[in-house]
Amino acid sequence: MASTPLDLVLVSTPIGYLGSGRGGGVELTITSLLRGLGQRGHHMHLVAPEGSRLPEGCEQVHLHPVAGEDQPSWQHADPDGPVLIPSQGVLPKLWERALDLASTADAVLNFGYDWLPLWLTPRQHQPIFHLVSMGSVARVIDALLLDLARWDQRRLAFHSRRQADDFGLPNPPVVVGNGFDLSRYALQVQTGGPLGWAGRVAPEKGLEDAVSVAARLGEPLLVWGLVEDPAYAARVEAAAPAGTIQWRGFLPTTALQKELGGCRALINTPKWNEAYGNVVVEALACGVPVIAYDRGGPGELVQHGVTGWLVPPDDCDGLLAAVQQLDAIDRNACRHWVECHASQAIFAERVERWISRGLAPGDGSISTCP
Repeated sequence: MASTPLDLVLVSTPIGYLGSGRGGGVELTITSLLRGLGQRGHHMHLVAPEGSRLPEGCEQVHLHPVAGEDQPSWQHADPDGPVLIPSQGVLPKLWERALDLASTADAVLNFGYDWLPLWLTPRQHQPIFHLVSMGSVARVIDALLLDLARWDQRRLAFHSRRQADDFGLPNPPVVVGNGFDLSRYALQVQTGGPLGWAGRVAPEKGLEDAVSVAARLGEPLLVWGLVEDPAYAARVEAAAPAGTIQWRGFLPTTALQKELGGCRALINTPKWNEAYGNVVVEALACGVPVIAYDRGGPGELVQHGVTGWLVPPDDCDGLLAAVQQLDAIDRNACRHWVECHASQAIFAERVERWISRGLAPGDGSISTCP
């Protein structure tokens, strides 16, 4: 329980309603914090696109649904492209509502990776904090993040150090990781089972590399996640022997962890600088070793030779060799790492500490004037 409960306004991603799966890992992050901060006694309002649902166990949170058109994702935009906001876009409407609520709140916590909330931050009396969800994908965002860091870097936190390194920050970053409700993940200690892969099915996730490993082994690969790019998914499937990919779809946590926990390994093959790697931790929570490219957040999450194996980026031969060393991994060690480093409670405490320190008087724009 926090010594001084905070009144917080949380602003969800503008890329799909909460529960749609379109927000990717941000949805899991929001759910974890709603539960974790609630258990610590904080009072929360959640501003989210219309259609959003409060997760189970978050009945004390006040939900404020906002209608509007989804915001285009920066993830797939031209890195040198302009800022685009649809004429009926939900993004500015989310922030109109959030700033209204913020007049009686201690702070606003933003989860959307976009230009508008970053631009608003130094121009508002209400303190706005940003849990940055991606690495560098657009120069206009990079420049704005750096300007904000120079103004008051206490407003920013990141999921991993490798993610933060993308932005050339003037000071060491606040790194909060992520958190998981471990009561929802069952440890499965059997060592057999198929290989698995999980994530949004899109080119930057590198599904084709995991498929190639399964094909060389002559066995199926179970694939979970939202098919964000159907043309890409079709190309990957067509390039592999028939039946290699077993599409499992986008599943809620209860169903996902049950199936994923039966795998002998999760293969994680990002082609970009992943901010964290939620599916890596979800697998480890089930006792499933992870074989991952040593790139971005997964390179900080997997303990080489203890909870899985790290492979040089884009090295499919290395992935294959690692599959053949899985017997050396103790599945209990995988679960133990998550309990020590990525529980919902630990994550909520880190975020609480970050915001509380940012609100405290001292150097920076949030401090009260003498």
